[in-house]
Amino acid sequence: MIVLLAMARLLPHPYNFSPVAAMALFGGAYFKNRIQAFLIPLSAMWLSDFFLNYAYFGKPVLFYPGSALVYLSFVLIVLIGQTLLRNYGLMRLTGSSVAASVLFYLITNAGVWFFSGMYPLSYTGGLACYTAALPFFGTTLAGDLIYTFTVFYGFAFAASHIPAMQKITVKQD
Repeated sequence: MIVLLAMARLLPHPYNFSPVAAMALFGGAYFKNRIQAFLIPLSAMWLSDFFLNYAYFGKPVLFYPGSALVYLSFVLIVLIGQTLLRNYGLMRLTGSSVAASVLFYLITNAGVWFFSGMYPLSYTGGLACYTAALPFFGTTLAGDLIYTFTVFYGFAFAASHIPAMQKITVKQD
């Protein structure tokens, strides 16, 4: 599931409409091994980033400016999956997905504000940065909700029809 989500990032899509938050939430919820819960989704994200960066920069780029804050936001999203989605239902899945979107928006745009040089390091500069990012937040939120529901309920549906998968499901409320 994680590999498919990472590969989906390579398909054409609107800015920030991607499966990475769903991938992190899913990893946090489904991997019982805490190290794997972080390592597998973040590695899959890094690998898809590597291909995307190569396409964008025209050369291999291991990390790009601001990537530390992007990955930090996804570490925190994995933690949301670990703490809130061991049992899940409609409200918990919605809340976790929205929280992931807000967290990503706040952390990554703080990085843009502080480190890009595009905005003055003042209240008005921060306000301008976060305001300019609002259209991207809309597509982030839509992508996170759609992918999160598709992944969690799609996996639950598959697990209910494939006996071998029933051992790895989390409990739905």
